[in-house]
This record gives sequence, structure tokens and C-alpha cells, in this order.
Amino acid sequence: MKALLAALSALTLSALALTACVAGPVGNPNPPQPAKSVDLERYAGRWYEVARYDMRFEKGCEGVTAEYAKRPDGLIRVLNTCHQGAVDGPVKVSEGKARIAGTTTNAKLKVSFFGPFFFGDYWVLDHADDYSWSIVGEGSGKYLWLLSRKLPTDADRAALTARAKALGYDVGMLRQTKQSVERNHVNQTR
Repeated sequence: MKALLAALSALTLSALALTACVAGPVGNPNPPQPAKSVDLERYAGRWYEVARYDMRFEKGCEGVTAEYAKRPDGLIRVLNTCHQGAVDGPVKVSEGKARIAGTTTNAKLKVSFFGPFFFGDYWVLDHADDYSWSIVGEGSGKYLWLLSRKLPTDADRAALTARAKALGYDVGMLRQTKQSVERNHVNQTR
């Protein structure tokens, strides 16, 4: 019984600690529901981060990419890569997994980077019909990512930012992510 109480206490403290970690400014007090269904086969692959709401776990990250792939167990592999401090800085990689939370549209996922527990919400709020860009958020309005399959032009960046604003997000909170043009060119020619 003592072991069970200790385990429950540890789980409660972990949940409280995770809640404290996500405390931050709200960029959209009324985040929208995802606008479209997501074809996970087409969504899979590499995405370049164009801009984000800066959070503690991504502080100082440049050259950020996210890669998604189906796993044999039906989950989705999530591989986030960041370069600390500069686009050519030391590499930091975080591997996690996701499961579909909204099977009607496949646009809502639950993500885990911490063992078997799926705490994080990942909502594909909008995406291009050809999957060339994506806007990702979640239900609290504290997180926002603008993603592109390739390094966007200034016009592309402005259009993505305008779309996020139209979805009700405070785009003044966006932190533009620097990307390496050379690395992007190499990846596009593969």
C-alpha cells in the first residue's frame, strides 16, 4: 500500500511539474479547432520551423526541423532537431512518439517525449493542400509553430504569419527561426 501511495504521489508531482513547465503567455485565448483533415502519409517527412512561440524547451534553438514517420506499432515517430545558439551550433535531438487523438480528421495528436505518458497536444490547425506548409498549435493557445517543407521566401513567411493572425494568434509573440540556406538546399536536392 505504501508503494502504491508513493507511486501515486510521484505521478501527481510529475503532472504538477509538467503543468508548471507549460505555464507561459497565451497567444490566442480562443484557439481554433483544426481546419482540415490530415493525410498522415502526406504529412510525414521533414518540416522546417519558420517561426514559433518561444518556450523553455526550445530556448536558443535555430535551424529547427521536425520529422514524422509511421512506426510499426501504429504510433508516429517524432524527431525534433535544433542547433543551439546558431544554425551551425551544437545539435540537440529529441525523439518522441505521437498517437492520433482525433481519428475523424487525424489533425489532433497526443505527443510524448517522456516515456509511456502522452501529455502534449499537437493540433495541425491548418495546412496547404499540397502540404507545403503547416500551422501547429494546441488547445491552450500557448504554443504555435509555423512549418514549411522548404526554406520559405519572405513572401511565404509573411503569408504564413498572416494566416496565423487570421486564426486569432498574436503574431507579435512569434520568434522567427533562422535556418541554414546551405543545409536547406542540400536537403531539397536529395
